[in-house]
Amino acid sequence: MSRLPIRVRVAVAFAAAMAVVLAATGAFVYARLGDDLARALDTDLRLRAQDLATLVADPRESLAAETGGRLVERGESFAQLLSARGRVIEATAPLGRHALLDASQVARARRGALFTDRPSVPGLNEGARLLAVPVTRRGQPLVLVVGATRENRAEALRSLRTELLVAGPVALVLATVLGYLLAGAGLRAVERMRRRAAGISADRPGERLPVPRTGDELERLGQTLNAMLDRLEEARERERGFVAEASHELRTPLALLRAELDFALHHAETEEERLTALREASAETDRLVQLASDLLALAGAEQGRLPLRLERVLAADLLAGVRRRFLWRAESLTRRIEVESPDGLALEADRLRLEQALGNLVENALRHGQGTIQLRSRRVNGEAVELGVTDEGAGFPEEFRPRAFERFSRAEGHRSSPGSGLGLAVVAAIAAAHGGTVQALPANGAGCGVWITLPAALR
Repeated sequence: MSRLPIRVRVAVAFAAAMAVVLAATGAFVYARLGDDLARALDTDLRLRAQDLATLVADPRESLAAETGGRLVERGESFAQLLSARGRVIEATAPLGRHALLDASQVARARRGALFTDRPSVPGLNEGARLLAVPVTRRGQPLVLVVGATRENRAEALRSLRTELLVAGPVALVLATVLGYLLAGAGLRAVERMRRRAAGISADRPGERLPVPRTGDELERLGQTLNAMLDRLEEARERERGFVAEASHELRTPLALLRAELDFALHHAETEEERLTALREASAETDRLVQLASDLLALAGAEQGRLPLRLERVLAADLLAGVRRRFLWRAESLTRRIEVESPDGLALEADRLRLEQALGNLVENALRHGQGTIQLRSRRVNGEAVELGVTDEGAGFPEEFRPRAFERFSRAEGHRSSPGSGLGLAVVAAIAAAHGGTVQALPANGAGCGVWITLPAALR
């Protein structure tokens, strides 16, 4: 069945369900009709027994005289009058002198009405339904037996059975064909969506599936698939922009690195010139390494799998390590790096990732900030830890703050300065991977600062 088309499977399932329904309905109607005919026959026997009981109570009347009359129809109904011992007193033709009841049945009939069935009756050779009732004639207790053949009931049931056997398959075939056509009509919209989906490709952006306005599951399916295509197209555009920006950022340091190496190899006239060129090449190499590290971190964060190795980290040790890493740079620029952190403050985090994030913030402060750089940590509401890097610079322009943590985003006036525009984006990605947030302080004349808020360490 799984290999058949959906349309055929729906039609087969519909046919199976209809077959069960038709069979159950036919059986129910057949059984109800049989019960109704049986009750009608019993009612007719009771009425006939009442009339004949009045008749036989008169000694001048005879059952034989009623054969073919109003109360006894020839070939279909009959009557018999028995003594208390079961001897035939009177009978309609063609019963003759053969008693319809045995002694035990006669005894039971004397106590009250008795229904019974016989497979055959003399002279009729058909199954019959009998009703025996007690009567009296001249004070003598007798038993009156009235009966009728069951052929009419059997004939009615045979006729109904024949009609069901003929009409049932016809109705089943019609229902199956109708189910096949309805399934095809319902799947026509799916086929249209499939054909459109087969033509959608990266070379034809903006193509979407046709959505039937039916208000049912098909419409919701089409809307869901179109929303998925929107997300995929947005992700593709982001990736294209990412690749384009990364290529642009990589091109400049690579070109400078090649130029410095060419100069050192072919054009440097003195040892000092050669060493200077190699130092510049080393600086550009460091920039490439940092850029590659940032790109890898952002790529992992966008795919939701930035690897973290969580451990208990003391905030003071973390900030002191970052300070030692950049201390020589700060001293070469005659600037200071200070650490302010309460004792015992800890958090559950990846130490290397946090050092990378704080290092990016210190790098920005060294490049674009002024004065002393402060590395700070503090507890917030007893449930979180904030790590901040501040300096005495002008701070972030207000129009730049909403997009400060976007990839390749730079403030006006800093586009020509060294840097890739990825440092703050990496900080935001690392904070998000830890379940935290990052915030840039507004430019209010009190300096520049970025704070990372992270969950505190588990106790």
